[in-house]
Amino acid sequence: MVVLSCGDWHSVGVRSDGSALAAGNNRRGQCAVEGWRDLAAISAGYLHTVGLRADGRAVATGDRATGACEVDEWEDVVALDAGSYHTVGVTASGRVLAAGDNSYGQCEVGDWHDIVAVAAGSTHTLGLRANGTVVTAGNNADRQCEVDDWSGVQLP
Repeated sequence: MVVLSCGDWHSVGVRSDGSALAAGNNRRGQCAVEGWRDLAAISAGYLHTVGLRADGRAVATGDRATGACEVDEWEDVVALDAGSYHTVGVTASGRVLAAGDNSYGQCEVGDWHDIVAVAAGSTHTLGLRANGTVVTAGNNADRQCEVDDWSGVQLP
């Protein structure tokens, strides 16, 4: 699980006791994590921070204008990541959740299956399938989504 993460202007982490730390620019409240407890993971986006509690619930703080913090109803989450203006998570059943800006289709992940990990970029999203292949959604202007031939990718 991710226990350190860098956003554009802030850094976040999880202590060994599951509490959160944050430092840096807090102009949208993205560093307001002082009350977070029982965290298994944390991720810093552009102007938001998302956390994964040990019980599988997601939490978020920061800029709510893009919808990237709309994760309060997410449950059974095993991994998540914050992009610039969106957030993605994967459930224990391999279903992918997304919230936030979808200008480039980066949140169009509802038909993904057998996913074990996700990564959110600025305007694209990656999903790692259990079989080691990778799926993508979103902006491909710089060919960042051209991963169709990737195989054998695994979690550390």
